[in-house]
Amino acid sequence: MKTKRPVRRLLYPLLAALLAASCAPITPVKRVGMVTQLRPEKIAEYKKLHAGSNPGVRDLLTKYHMRNFSIYLQQIDGKWYEFGYYEYTGDNFEADMATMAKEPRNIEWLKQCDPMRKPLRGSKGWTMMNRVYYNP
Repeated sequence: MKTKRPVRRLLYPLLAALLAASCAPITPVKRVGMVTQLRPEKIAEYKKLHAGSNPGVRDLLTKYHMRNFSIYLQQIDGKWYEFGYYEYTGDNFEADMATMAKEPRNIEWLKQCDPMRKPLRGSKGWTMMNRVYYNP
């Protein structure tokens, strides 16, 4: 019976920590989809700017809780569109986006990217899409 006490001394704190961690509030993931048109004469430049060798603002995306950021290009009826998707894992989306918008490197990045885009009617940049389905 002497072996039970050392096990209890190790096991009980571990179980208490696991229980506490499982009860901690989980911030829900905000999934964001967006679309904009891309100027056809800028596609090669846009792809080069977003190539894996260009770090751009990737660290800022992480800093402001944006994960799995993906951009897709698709030609529809002779026009080029880019579709973006990311998951926001922070707890104050509006504040994080406002702070990121003031980052000097982000401002410079957008000075390069924005002229390549042709926003959809009624928009100044990316148009946010409404999610209609999600399969976890």
